[in-house]
Amino acid sequence: MIDKRFSVNSLTCCWLLFILYLPACFGDLSYSVPEEMKRESVIGNIAKDLGLDIKHLSSRKARVDTKGSRRRYCDINLNSGDLIVSERIDREALCGQKASCVLNSDLVLANPLELHRISLHIQDINDNSPVFGNDIITLEIGESASKGARFLLDEAHDADIGQNAVQSYTLQRNNHFVLAVHTNPDGGKYSELVLEKELDREEQQAVTLLLTAADGGTPQKTGTVVIHITVLDANDNIPVFSQAVYKVSLPENAPLGTIVVTVSATDADEGANGEVTYAFGRASDEVNKLFSLDRKKGEITLNGLVDFEEETNYEMRVQAKDGAGLASHTKVIIEITDVNDNAPEIFIESLRNPISENVQLGTEVGIINVQDKDSQGNRQVRCSIQQNVPFKLLPSIKDYFSLVTTEELDREIVSDYNITITASDEGTPSLSSTKTVQLSVSDVNDNPPAFDEQSYNAYVTENNKPGSSVVSVKAKDPDWRQNGTIFYSILSGDVSGVPVSSFLSINGDTGVIHAVRSFDYEQFRSFKAQVVARDNGSPPLSSNVTVSVFITDENDNSPQILYPAPLGNSMMTEMVPKAAHAGSLVSKVISVDADSGQNAWLSYQILKSTDPGLFTIGLHSGEIRAQRDISESDTMKQNLIVSVADNGRPSLSTTCTVYLLVSDNLAEVPELKDMNYEEDKSKLTSYLIIALVSVSTFFLTFIILIVSVMFCRRRKPRLLFDGAVAIPSAYFPPNYADVEGAGTLRSSYNYDTYLTTGSRTSDFKFLSSYNDATISSGQTLKRSPNETKAETDFIEAESTCATLVNPFS
Repeated sequence: MIDKRFSVNSLTCCWLLFILYLPACFGDLSYSVPEEMKRESVIGNIAKDLGLDIKHLSSRKARVDTKGSRRRYCDINLNSGDLIVSERIDREALCGQKASCVLNSDLVLANPLELHRISLHIQDINDNSPVFGNDIITLEIGESASKGARFLLDEAHDADIGQNAVQSYTLQRNNHFVLAVHTNPDGGKYSELVLEKELDREEQQAVTLLLTAADGGTPQKTGTVVIHITVLDANDNIPVFSQAVYKVSLPENAPLGTIVVTVSATDADEGANGEVTYAFGRASDEVNKLFSLDRKKGEITLNGLVDFEEETNYEMRVQAKDGAGLASHTKVIIEITDVNDNAPEIFIESLRNPISENVQLGTEVGIINVQDKDSQGNRQVRCSIQQNVPFKLLPSIKDYFSLVTTEELDREIVSDYNITITASDEGTPSLSSTKTVQLSVSDVNDNPPAFDEQSYNAYVTENNKPGSSVVSVKAKDPDWRQNGTIFYSILSGDVSGVPVSSFLSINGDTGVIHAVRSFDYEQFRSFKAQVVARDNGSPPLSSNVTVSVFITDENDNSPQILYPAPLGNSMMTEMVPKAAHAGSLVSKVISVDADSGQNAWLSYQILKSTDPGLFTIGLHSGEIRAQRDISESDTMKQNLIVSVADNGRPSLSTTCTVYLLVSDNLAEVPELKDMNYEEDKSKLTSYLIIALVSVSTFFLTFIILIVSVMFCRRRKPRLLFDGAVAIPSAYFPPNYADVEGAGTLRSSYNYDTYLTTGSRTSDFKFLSSYNDATISSGQTLKRSPNETKAETDFIEAESTCATLVNPFS
């Protein structure tokens, strides 16, 4: 039968602790269980008896700790709350012959910490049979023994107690003896042979009897011993001990061979009947192993190591027997005294590992239990942490300590702690033990990625290959694993109205930025992009950096000729006065280069000319000047092939042809029909033949044409070589910037076209001079409406002249 009892003292303790707001309270449970129960047998429902929520047993890490033993005899079923048997319980092994056998355990709950005491009263069952110390009891009885003489017999030993111990003795039926059963002061049963009929040694020298000892258990168990009686002469005195009970103390660290106690008994008889020998009476196997008895001297000697923590006292019976077989008994009690021979033991009951780095101060990390098997002052324990770590121990209930944080944790500074806990008792000398707790700090995403640089500059040469690497950005995140895993991306944005994603792409894992397409320095020279580094934490953290991309120029553009500009198959022809002197400006080649820097530095060179010594060109200005005075003998038609080259590596160049007509008046214009171009000789020859045939036919018309030209010349001045030359802005392509001193167009020269013959093979170009003093740099020449109208009339007239000169064009 299992009964449950709540201790009044425990209830009172719980009430006081509740008033004092302690984190846990005590509640005592008492169960009575039989020994030798099967494993997993249910003792009782702790959850129900204590009013605990079964659902919280697992989360609170409920466990049962057995005091005073390394074995765990009972445990708790976390699913049902039942207290179950986890290991065989042998009352005889635990308590021996003690009348009361109590197994104390603690129910420990965490979060919050609670401690409940559980007392298991182990009830004896009849699982042991009575056993005699020897297989044969030898008695020597004198024949002179009178009727009614009593002879003490060896007591049978039954490891059980109470009703299950020896309750009765029975003697085999015989003619001389009957059995008398008595009870010792400690409740044990012993028997005596009572002589009912005198012995006659001459008739019978020995008597053999069978003695049976029976216990009171169900079913009943018995043990037997053979009694061998030798009939002797009379012996009427029994040995008498000097003390009824011998009680001594023995320290647990006593060395082997120590004489614990000496028992002494005397016999008044003489001779062999007075010689006393000693032997253990009722003693357990453990006593027989630990102690030995000198049968002559009565000295009890220590043969084995005794441990106060295992057993605090030993009891044994010693028998003194004389030579005639008469015996008496005494009781020996050996109390083991405690010595500080056990260092404290440290147990980690619970531990939060790992612990998050963002826990608050004072957070409970673990529960430490410290136990010392010694007693009294030897088991008083102090517990501390020696290192300089952000943790401390707070005393809790009884031998329990809470490990709590004292500072904020930062995994990026310290990711693991080795906490050494030292426990010392108050014995003399003091003993201590240490235990190292390894505690890891888990990461929290509390650090955004940080770029190595505040900004990045990338220089990319134009005409790069799509997919080529531009620059590599790098960010670091001290967080761990996914919190420190960085992914890169480019923020959406526009570059001149075009999404930046069409210019750049980034490798999300490495941070390497690639060009999506080929860049052109002439379209744009720089742009910016925002790169984002984002970690993989929850929530994710990010940071931005600006990447400036600068396009560097390559010499990929040839110089472009602005003047003279080719107009289809026609040619631009400029007139040079025959009176021009050496150094006079006769024309200018104007060109630009879309590149920049030295790639746009232009130089001019005459590759071929009709008269090599007549004209020269400025190396960087492109101005064509007379190298000497023009004479009458010089050819009227002068063709110059000019090369314009930039300063790039490799250098790119462009050629153009400048057509000059050495003449003072327009009357000589018809001779232009004789101008021959190398590239169209056959076509020009045909036109020349037709023109010669037509001369005689249209002579009159030619005279009218000359008059018209003279009229036009009065309306518009002819070429003045000492002034500046103007070109309309229509010659300049958009987005071209002049580079001062680089050989491209200077602001001091502007060219304009005033007269075109309308011929498909030749165009006249009359140059008009403007004084630098009247037109400042950066201004544009403005004409009056009258001049504009006169110019229009002149062009119409010249077109008419051209038609007359070349009617087949």
